[in-house]
Order: sequence, then C-alpha cells, then structure tokens
Amino acid sequence: MEIAMRYELHLGDCLEAMRAMADNSVDSIVTDPPYGLSFMGKRWDYDVPSVEIWSECLRVLKPGGHLLAFAGTRTQHRMAVRIEDAGFEIRDMIAWVYGSGFPKSRNVGKDVPCRAGWGTALKPSLEPITVARKPLIGTVAENVLAHGTGAINIDACRVTAIDHHALAKNWERPTTTDMRGGNYIGGRSGGVARTTEASSLGRWPANLVHDGSDEVLAAFPDAPGQLAPVSMNDTPRTGQNVYGAMCRGRAGEPSAGSTNDGVVGFHMKPGTRRVDAGSAARFFYCAKTSRADRHEGLEDPGAQFEQGNTLRKVALTDTKGNNHPTVKPTDLMAYLLRLVTPVGGIALDPFMGSGSTGKAAMREGFKFIGCEQDPAYMAIARARIEHELAAEELREKERTKAEQQLTLFT
Repeated sequence: MEIAMRYELHLGDCLEAMRAMADNSVDSIVTDPPYGLSFMGKRWDYDVPSVEIWSECLRVLKPGGHLLAFAGTRTQHRMAVRIEDAGFEIRDMIAWVYGSGFPKSRNVGKDVPCRAGWGTALKPSLEPITVARKPLIGTVAENVLAHGTGAINIDACRVTAIDHHALAKNWERPTTTDMRGGNYIGGRSGGVARTTEASSLGRWPANLVHDGSDEVLAAFPDAPGQLAPVSMNDTPRTGQNVYGAMCRGRAGEPSAGSTNDGVVGFHMKPGTRRVDAGSAARFFYCAKTSRADRHEGLEDPGAQFEQGNTLRKVALTDTKGNNHPTVKPTDLMAYLLRLVTPVGGIALDPFMGSGSTGKAAMREGFKFIGCEQDPAYMAIARARIEHELAAEELREKERTKAEQQLTLFT
C-alpha cells in the first residue's frame, strides 16, 4: 500500500476501514484504544477492542511489525489477552508513569465513622502500554531485510546520560526536554542519538516512561553511591581508613576495565565506576498533555479550559478547542512511533481520537493512517495534523536554507 499524501483519515468503524486495506501494508500500529472503563459514561469505552479488531491489525501489519496499545491498569489483562489471542506475540509492557493523577475514591468514613481514613481506590499514576509483534518470517535479520520491520530503533530512542567529564569541564549541554531537542531521547526519526565529545550514545531505552513530576522523581533520589562514587576529581581523600592520602578521587581512571597507577607506584584495578551523575530517574520522560499541545492548530477555546473547569464539564459543552477526554502528549506518541516505525514508514492508529498519533507522525516524518468514528473528533484531529504538517514543512525549509548557506561559506 502506498499513501499518495502524508496521511489518510477514515471516518467510521475502524474494522470496516481496515478490511479495505491490503495485507502487510503498514509498518507499525501505535494506538490509544478504549480501556473498557466506561470513562465519563462514553459509549465507545464500554469494552476493550475485540479479538476481531486485533486480528485485522495483525493482517495489515507487515511481518515483524510492532503494535503498541495503551490500556488501563484495571483492564490491561483483557487488552493483552485479546491481542495475544489475535495472533500477536507479546514482547513487553511499557509503563507510562505520572504524578498528576488524582484518586476517584469514595470516603468510606462518611458512611461508616469507625472507618475514617478508609477509601476505595489508589491514586492513578500509571498507564501500561502493551508491546506486541506480528510473528517474524525467518530470523529477525531476514525479516528486517525483507520487510524493514521486526526490530526496534534503539539508538533513536536512547536516553542521554550526564557525563562527568562534561560537568568537570563545564561544557555547555542542551537543557530542553522537548522531543525535538534530542536531550533525553536522541535524534529524529531514523537517526542515531545526538552525540558530542561529552557523551556517548546514551542509555538504553527502558520499558518505563515517566512525567518528570516531583512525585515521580521523589522515588528516584540522587544516588551517587549506587555502584561507586562519581569520578569528579583526583585530589587525595585525607582521613580515609588508615592509608589517608593514598585514597585519591577517581577522575583520572580512564575506564572500568583498565589499570591505573596508584600514588604509591603500584598498579590497581579501578573496578566498576559510575561515569555519570544525578538521579536514577534517567529515563525518557514525558508530562501529560499541555494546554498548548492539546489545542495547537485549533481556535483558542477561551475560559472553558481554565483551571477549575473539569474536563468532564468541558467535554459536555461546545468548544472551539480540543475537548477529547483522553488526549495523549505528542512527545510521548512521537517517541513510541520512532521506537517501532522504520524510516519513512506507515503508521496506523485505528482509534485516532483527536489525532495525537497523527500529529506526532507528521513531526517525525512518517506517513499516517487514522480511523475515528466521531465526526467532531475527526475534525479536531484533522486540524491538529494539518497544523503540525505545515509546521514541519516550514522547519524543513529552514533547515534546507541553512544547509545551503553553510555550503556557500565552505
């Protein structure tokens, strides 16, 4: 299948839309389907998608293609089992952890005074993402060569480590956490993680994504002694043990596997040394959807989304903005797309909603197919995708112009 334009949107039942698609025609599926929780009384959330729907997803995916599907903690088991029953291989689960949720708990103490302080629910802080793959044809290498799918793009999703040499030399490092900046998640689609003299490719992407909130970071305090003290200087450490000044700092130790001259002239093995500092929470992290991200490409919704107005109240009224109740951050969807979609590949979202996956696909240079059965959400999705596509085309023109100017001066 070849999409004539960058994206195709189908209004109506996703099952019917996928049945019209060719076998083995998409490279990845990244989707936020119904969780089966009857969220806000929405009819579309009465159950998780059926085995029949996931079977169609399997059919249209290329061999080795990956499916990433969000779920709720209460119904993740049903989501994963139905995906597996459709013929997918469950590969992993990515946990998106955040600190901004609030418990929908009943205060039992109001009705039963002797149970003051008791409730009925925990604070929601995690949404699981099922990682599944269509069975390979042959080995991974053979499948990748034949279809371009079957593997995940590790280097494009690496997590930048904080290099102690960079800190010691006060080298300037990027501070943005925006996906386009590449600080935490590496380069753009198809590229490798940003590298400098101060850093390697970065840490391997984990099956955990968090929102960087204080609540989450509190669970990962700075831990300079996890393996050994960080090698920040080479001055003697006076007063340590009976040897005193013999115990130097470790800044001069070139690596964990090489020898090092001690101050008394004998060779010693450095052992395992940490080469970066900071909290253990050095995963890719992504906050919940910001107001700017939610409404980008749409008319200003005005006071409807001001603090104090619940999303439940907003979703039940007419609005100029994006009133979809479960909008995912574009940065998060871009990260997931880049993880499982080959360069220039086609990504499918059978449950598009307000179009966060499509918006992210435009940013990352992928082609996109989206399905949505609600006309109002379809209009919102189209506006958001068109806005991001126009912005990406403008950025590409600016990059081309800059490269041309650089060529003139070289």
